[in-house]
This record gives sequence, structure tokens and C-alpha cells, in this order.
Amino acid sequence: MDYSRFIAKASEVFKASEIRELLKVVEARKVISFAGGYPDPQTFPRESLARIAYEVILNYGDKALQYSPTKGVTAFRETLVRYLKSNGVKVDSEDDIIITTGSQQGLDLVSRTLIDPEDYIVTENPTYLAALTAFRTARPNIIGIPIDGKGMKTEVLEERLKELKSLGKRVKFVYTIPIAHNPAGTTMSPDRKKHLLELASEYDFIVIEDDPYSFFVYDEADVTRLKTLDQEGRVIYMSTLSKILSPGLRVGWILGPRQLVDVFERAKQSMDLHTSTLSQYIAKEALERGVVGETIDKAKRVYRVKRDAMLSALSENMVENSWWAKPVGGLFLMVWLPPGIDTKAMLPEAVDEGVVYVPGASFFVDESGKNTMRLNFSYPSVDEIKTGVGILGRLVKKKVGKT
Repeated sequence: MDYSRFIAKASEVFKASEIRELLKVVEARKVISFAGGYPDPQTFPRESLARIAYEVILNYGDKALQYSPTKGVTAFRETLVRYLKSNGVKVDSEDDIIITTGSQQGLDLVSRTLIDPEDYIVTENPTYLAALTAFRTARPNIIGIPIDGKGMKTEVLEERLKELKSLGKRVKFVYTIPIAHNPAGTTMSPDRKKHLLELASEYDFIVIEDDPYSFFVYDEADVTRLKTLDQEGRVIYMSTLSKILSPGLRVGWILGPRQLVDVFERAKQSMDLHTSTLSQYIAKEALERGVVGETIDKAKRVYRVKRDAMLSALSENMVENSWWAKPVGGLFLMVWLPPGIDTKAMLPEAVDEGVVYVPGASFFVDESGKNTMRLNFSYPSVDEIKTGVGILGRLVKKKVGKT
């Protein structure tokens, strides 16, 4: 039976994620994976979380196993706000916080509540693939602003804003990952952070700051959040415990003006009622007992070694005219290969050789980055990084030789 006649036309916007599809390949066969954003399992605090889960169910079972408010368990929200403040995130008196089922739900909430069809929104180009997927369901006009080693080129953003204003149009929001960018690994300079907020004020838009990676910074860098620099209540701050504790808990959050959080709360009610109560109680205890801090410290040590191994392997194996930014933090970097190399076309050959990556074009608003690939360094071992990058280097050299 063909069920296509029953499927809503609106579902056409839901495209299969290249990353999720690639993970099927990883699961089905033995390959070196640079594809997903998986944390290294050795960083998971298994014993601590097992003890916490046991004690939470034993001592708080009446609440932890029950329904909870859509906005989140009050005790967890209070603990989380204290934690954010202690880590340099400014929380204003007008702010509120809502717990989401991972940061992906936060992006979906933004898309459902802040975007009308044909609205103009801005992202970096490239940007987080799943953010583009979430935003496109609302059918906006998405403007991609190029990046360099200092993050989003805000001078280019300013020019685009001027052009739109001359046409009687305005941008509703700018979505950015300013620290340890996914996929590019870049970090926005202090001058550009300041400039972005000045533009937000001048052209009256808000900023969606996605911050999953600033807790993983390996080198000296400015990690001041836009939320902390904001003086006008224009920044909505999103983050998650997926990288700094466990993605399996599915706990993220949005911190922002109460009026907006109230709208997010109403939208979330129709999605899942609330994020897992049990996960929130476990997360609360993990924050209060210092387990999250210990996990971050361990992960930073592990990931710094892996990042350095990948940078070294790329320097040894990649052809001239390739480029990548040295990530000061996070889990990824993006490689720009010489023009003419199509990384999506090259992927099947890489899989046959035993390595998988994410072709970069899908991270670009205009799918222009056909010669790019995103590489994850947190999940594979150091030996796998060296072997996998060596394989990619040989494949690229073959391609260059044919062009």
C-alpha cells in the first residue's frame, strides 16, 4: 500500500539528516568515525551516575518518577541558574529558564515560536546543520554570513543589514555559535561580539546564542558569552548537558527574557509536556555533587590530546591549499579542500577505505561548501585519528592529481 497520499505536504521540509544517516553506516560496519558529535564514552561518569540514579529513585521517587512542570523541575532550574552564574553567564532579574529535551528541542521551539514564513533570519555560513533543519520547517529566508578564524564576519553582516533595510526588510534574529563553533571550530573575537550586539541594537533584532562547547576550551581564549555582554535583553542563551555530562539524559535549556520563555513553555506543552523528570533530578544531583565539573575536567584533558593529534595528522597528510582553523575548544573542526574536490562524491570511497566524515555542503545555507568536510575528534581514539586522517589525505591527493 502506498501511504504517500496520507502524508501532509508540510512534511516535505523534513529531510533526512546526513549525520544521522552516516551514523547508520558507523553502526553497520567497522569504520573510523569522524562523523557524529559523540563524546568519548571514557568520559562518562558511570559509577557516579549509577549511584545518583539509585539514590534519586530511592529518596525522591515520588517526585522523580512523576510528571513535572513543563518549564522544568523547580529545584533543578534553581540549581542550574546558580551553576550558570558561577561559570560567568549573566542572569538578569527579568530572565527565566526552561528545560528542554536536549538543545535540539530548544532550536525547534525557537523555530515554532519566533519565525513566520518569509521572515529573514541570519546564521553563520557554515552553521550547525540541525539548526538549519529546525529553522527551515518554518520556511524563513535564511541569510548566511561567512566566517574566518575570528568567527562571523560582522562587517559583512552589517552590509547585508543595510541592504535589507533599504528594501524595507528587517532581520528577526541572528543565530550564532560564538565559542568553539560547530562545524568550523572557530571562536568569535571580542571585537566582533561587541559589534554584533551593537548591530542588534541598531537594527532591532535578537540574538540566539547556542553554547554547547564553551566548557571545553583547551587554549587561552576569550569565552565571554554574548548573554553576559548583553545590556538590552536581546540575547537568548541555549545550552545542554549532552557534551558535559551525557547526551543520553537529553537535558538542555533556554535562558532568556521571561516573556519569551512563557511562549516557549506554551509551545513545549504540545510537544512532550515536559522533559524527563528523572533526568532532571539526576542532572540536579550531578551539578550539586560536582560530577559535572569533574566530567568537564576529564573530558578537556582527553579531548585536548585528540585535537592536537588531529591537527598534527592534518598538517602531515593534507595537500597544499587546504585550510582549517585550530579550534580553541569544542569537538570539531572543518577542513576546506582545494576547489574542485567534492567531499560528498568522495565519501563512498572513504567509507570503502574504512573512514567516515560529514560532507560540509549541508552545513552551508547555500550548500556552497562542496569542498569542505567536518571532522569530529572527540570520539575516535588517537590511533584512529592518525589512521583515518592518513586515509583521507591519500584520497584527497588522488583527487588533486586528477583535477
